[in-house]
Amino acid sequence: MTHQPAIPTLTAADPQIAGIVEDEARRQAEKIRLIASENYVSQAVLEATGTVLTNKYSEGYAGKRYYEGQQFIDPLEELAIERAKAVFGVDHANVQPYSGSPANLAAYMAVVKPGDTVLGMGLPAGGHLTHGASVSATGKWFNAVHYGVRKETGRIDFDQVRDLAKEHRPKLIIAGGTAIPRTIDFPAFAEIAREVGAVLVADIAHIAGLIAGGAHPSPVGHAQIITTTTHKTLRGPRGAMILSDAEHAKAVDKAVFPGLQGGPHNHTTAAIAVALGEASKPEFRDYAHAIVANAKALGDALTARGFDLVSGGTDNHLLLVDLTSKQIGGKPAAKALDKAGIELNFNAVPFDPRKPFDPSGIRLGTAAITTRGLTPEHQPQIAEWMDRTIAAAASEDEAALDKIAGEVRDLLTAYPIPGYRA
Repeated sequence: MTHQPAIPTLTAADPQIAGIVEDEARRQAEKIRLIASENYVSQAVLEATGTVLTNKYSEGYAGKRYYEGQQFIDPLEELAIERAKAVFGVDHANVQPYSGSPANLAAYMAVVKPGDTVLGMGLPAGGHLTHGASVSATGKWFNAVHYGVRKETGRIDFDQVRDLAKEHRPKLIIAGGTAIPRTIDFPAFAEIAREVGAVLVADIAHIAGLIAGGAHPSPVGHAQIITTTTHKTLRGPRGAMILSDAEHAKAVDKAVFPGLQGGPHNHTTAAIAVALGEASKPEFRDYAHAIVANAKALGDALTARGFDLVSGGTDNHLLLVDLTSKQIGGKPAAKALDKAGIELNFNAVPFDPRKPFDPSGIRLGTAAITTRGLTPEHQPQIAEWMDRTIAAAASEDEAALDKIAGEVRDLLTAYPIPGYRA
């Protein structure tokens, strides 16, 4: 059992680090990974990430660099840009942001100034830290106003969005979040943004792969700026992109460099290009739709076992589960599930009476298990394991957790992962 590509030189040079890498590869292979922001990249993406491209410094943009020796880096970045534009159908793409949070900061920097008003989804309702949360720089630097969801439906309250927009006249409105299980209505956001003269930024970090594969409506044509990570459902490396219309292209590029960061990570750019190449293929459309089918099937199976799904279900890859009726908090449930071989995260639910670090819910997603080849037929079994685990956690039955973990490993032996050979 070994990591793929093999790491013999690392093993000889630093066996302690190599051992950690091998252990992590085995852990990823032996667990049902339901963290909604995680996935398995292809071996091609893995190989691109670990190349000599990491040696090269490339401040600036193609044709306008501050270092020599860009004969191959320039066409590499241009290729990644062209693939991003083709996959998402946009005028402009910047593939240099290091991750999603810097990408969102660059979107702000391109449009607004410190102290300006921005409108985003509140963190407790499913928004992201960088959408103006008080603990984030975005909440400290800007006058952040937040919308939420309707208590009775768990869906975005567009009456509230419009009322807040008219009252506060934000210069920027953010659509998207980190725990939204339903289709995001980009046209509705665009209409409100037009009414108040705001720029609409769509944060599609979670659903980028679904959009690329036609399994979720696109914000293109509605949002002037689109930010996304390149991992999650897009199944690329840990990185980010900013997509935009032609009008905002120059401001976006200036915000990324020199506004927020120095040289791009060229090995990551290469891996992003590989992932975008994969996303352009017909089989990726099948994959994106399979993610949604698995999520719906898992949601139905959990509902049948008495689990309370926020908004009543899902339209995408993500499920948000309120465990109040199960008489267990999200954190102890997540810890028990991890011991049982099922990896997810504890998460606040809308109007959660519990503290953020000890919330009522759990968040899960189906991108990674779909990559492995699991299908809707497997979801009732996963729901049964989750139900048994919650019951075992309540009775502190560690033996039951170990038994479930063994059953999980037995199932997953038939579904290998890229990056590990058993």
